[in-house]
Amino acid sequence: MMEVSRQPHHAEPIDQVLGTLDSSPEGLTESEADRRLAEFGPNRLREVPGRNPFVRFASHFHNILIYVLLASSAVTATLGHLIDTAVILAVVLANAVIGFIQEGRAENAMAAIRGMLAPHTSVLRDNARRTIPADALVPGDVVLLEAGDRVPADLRLIEARGVKAEEAILTGESVPADKGTGPVAPDAALGDRTPMLFSGTMVVSGTARGLAVATGDATEIGQISSMLSKVETLTTPLVRQMDVFARWLTLFILMVGACLLTFGFFVRHMPFSEVFMVVVGLSVAAIPEGLPAVLTITLAVGVQGMARRNAIVRRLPAIETLGSVSVICTDKTGTLTRNEMQVTALVTAGTEYTVTGEGYTPEGTVQRSDGVPADLDSDPVLWEFARAARLCNDAELVRHDDDWRVEGDPMEGALIALAEKISAGRAASWEQFARTDAIPFDAAHRYMAVLHHDHDGHAFVDVKGAPEAVLPMCSGQRTGTGGIEPVDAGYWQDRIEALAAQGMRVIALASRPMNQDDTVLNSADLERQLLFIGLVGLIDPPRPEAIAAVAECHEAGIGVKMITGDHAATALAIAAQIGLSNTQSALSGAEIEVMTDGELADAVVETDVFARTSPAHKLRLVAALQARGLTVAMTGDGVNDAPALKRADAGTAMGLKGSEAAKEAAELVLADDNFASIAAAVREGRTVYDNIKKVISWTLPTNAGEAMTVVVALFAGIVLPVTAVQILWVNLITAVTLGIALAFEPTEPGTMRRPPRPRDAPLLTGELIWHILLVSMLFVVAVLGVFFYALDQGYPEALAQTMAVNTLVVLEIFNLFFVRNIHGTSLSIAAVRGTPYVWAAVLLVTAAQFAITYVPALQTVFGTQAVPLADGLLIVALGVVFFAMMEIEKQMRLTFRYPARLGMKQAATRP
Repeated sequence: MMEVSRQPHHAEPIDQVLGTLDSSPEGLTESEADRRLAEFGPNRLREVPGRNPFVRFASHFHNILIYVLLASSAVTATLGHLIDTAVILAVVLANAVIGFIQEGRAENAMAAIRGMLAPHTSVLRDNARRTIPADALVPGDVVLLEAGDRVPADLRLIEARGVKAEEAILTGESVPADKGTGPVAPDAALGDRTPMLFSGTMVVSGTARGLAVATGDATEIGQISSMLSKVETLTTPLVRQMDVFARWLTLFILMVGACLLTFGFFVRHMPFSEVFMVVVGLSVAAIPEGLPAVLTITLAVGVQGMARRNAIVRRLPAIETLGSVSVICTDKTGTLTRNEMQVTALVTAGTEYTVTGEGYTPEGTVQRSDGVPADLDSDPVLWEFARAARLCNDAELVRHDDDWRVEGDPMEGALIALAEKISAGRAASWEQFARTDAIPFDAAHRYMAVLHHDHDGHAFVDVKGAPEAVLPMCSGQRTGTGGIEPVDAGYWQDRIEALAAQGMRVIALASRPMNQDDTVLNSADLERQLLFIGLVGLIDPPRPEAIAAVAECHEAGIGVKMITGDHAATALAIAAQIGLSNTQSALSGAEIEVMTDGELADAVVETDVFARTSPAHKLRLVAALQARGLTVAMTGDGVNDAPALKRADAGTAMGLKGSEAAKEAAELVLADDNFASIAAAVREGRTVYDNIKKVISWTLPTNAGEAMTVVVALFAGIVLPVTAVQILWVNLITAVTLGIALAFEPTEPGTMRRPPRPRDAPLLTGELIWHILLVSMLFVVAVLGVFFYALDQGYPEALAQTMAVNTLVVLEIFNLFFVRNIHGTSLSIAAVRGTPYVWAAVLLVTAAQFAITYVPALQTVFGTQAVPLADGLLIVALGVVFFAMMEIEKQMRLTFRYPARLGMKQAATRP
């Protein structure tokens, strides 16, 4: 079995390294790669182990409210009330089981999507180029890299042509490091190991072949990632408020219970066991024992909803933070744009052309500026464009089903698509051209040149590169008719600036004929001997869904800031296309460097575009926005983005191009690196928070209504209208059905038209307290009213209690339909129609209630009797009246609150 040692491969000749890893410059065979993958495991960083299932299940009992119920069950068992004990334990157990199952589903959803997060890389397998998931890379693989590629593992270079690598994530050096193939000293510092490329770094120029010598946790970046994985668990205001609320509520209930126990035993002279069961009934009625589980389930449902939108939540409470995001800081490339280069403009000495098409699909048209379609007969210079674009190229276009992808540099892939569009109506067999020699692209000279021979005895050189590098090498320029004239440097400079102002990347093409006997290409063959063909304008087009998402964020009062390393002109052009607010000026990284924190805090509010920025600038920008009281979501992909991701309120890592360290530091991971997914996550976060408010708005008033019914009856000296075991039953059947149904509520209309809520918004608002008091009062009046009505009709006490408990359940069902729409009317077809979860819960509760009312065996357990049909209809009618009263009250509140809400929204949209 081969062993991959941690010996200094940078100090060994490449032949020795190849021998150690039992590999060759042609790469591994597929069978050998499969064997090594089984031996060494996937090339990914070790996942943080999940919690033990038993510990996860036990954690659902770790709540002070549950402790009170468990203590009550122990006392009831001591007093011999075994049925009451069983029901209490059933309530607690049901909440724990449901919470455990839903939390497990959330973890499974995150685990299932983790596979989507791995990037891809190009390797040699069976001496042929293959694109494989990076986690399938094994030691001994030969990896092919080009400018712009992220290094997938620690590599020992076999070939390197003008390679520079950005290694700031490891070394902290801002200048790219030059790379070569020669060995260095064994004790060389990390930044001096020139024959090595390290996992997670970026190739900024040149082409390379490297031998994978370390994968997964064995890489240098793996050591950093393992440290960053110990990020402190996020505590959000909601979690903190719920914990404090649970403690105070429990203390309050215990004090009220003690007072009632004293009053009943010493004042009313009730038997201790009887009065204690009343207190137990009060405690069970008042304690929202299902609330912790339902809140967890609501968050877990939000996790799954976000996963379906390509947003993976790593920490459950982070969903609540997303609901309060007031500004999103986003990268440009691949997030707001498609990360697909596309040729959209051509410029010759006398004509400008527009190129149409979609992505890398080699289909589209070439039109003159006047809209007339171009063709090779009337525009012979286009053939020069097509030949240079196709032959001065190392990439390939590959068709996967109906999708075209690039194997190699995206810019070169766009040039191949251009060549195919130009030559579509004319037979063009590129195989007739044989490449004889080439000068690869290098950051030092900023061009690429290739020498080709065809079957007819012609030889020629095609060159592509930066205009400022190619133009000085030209002695003439092609005219639109194919002729030659002197170079007009001023004209070309104007056209370059015009294309750049539109956010395009500009490439120059040139060529020259060579002799048939010329087989070697030198830079001397190019100096002042080329004919300039023209300019190619490429752009990474905005994602259409990102444009809509930015507009949606603005409507929701959420600011969007573009933070990019690109040039200001390109960034401003894209910003204008996607609809950012301020696209007149950009703040550069150099300007940020000289600003104080106070100056930056002022500038960051007015500016929407930040260009040529470093990760350090990102950290300062996030801190500056937070200093202005804003809740910040930020995107990042590198290890050196981890501090800013951790500092942000909702750190968002890129799933496709992001490092594992960035994902570990973030609360959210985007599986598609798409800005629309961020906006969807914010919408989902607001929905989750709304559903949490609905759960609280349903749970607290119903529990308070049950408790107040018991308190009023005890102080009034009357028989309890609902017995303790019946209250336990109601809480058991409704808490695990009706309450949980609210966790699945869809997004309400207008959710993204409301301003962000403040991070410090209190859990118990004045509006919620009023709602609790109103619902509780109506519950008491309705339940006692039905109870006294039954007694007045001469019904037995047991039947009166049965009617009262059915009234309680009916009111809770109607209250469920009322709170489903907290921001709008509940009197609509959509509101009445509900969701499958709501109706399933209602049908289950109704069936269960019918069972305890009419099934003899259950009547014995719960002390119930069959309710006459007319009285049952009366109870339902009371529920309708309750619903109508609550809806009228809500519409009055919404009417009087509307001007204030409108003012809040207008204020939120101002800078």
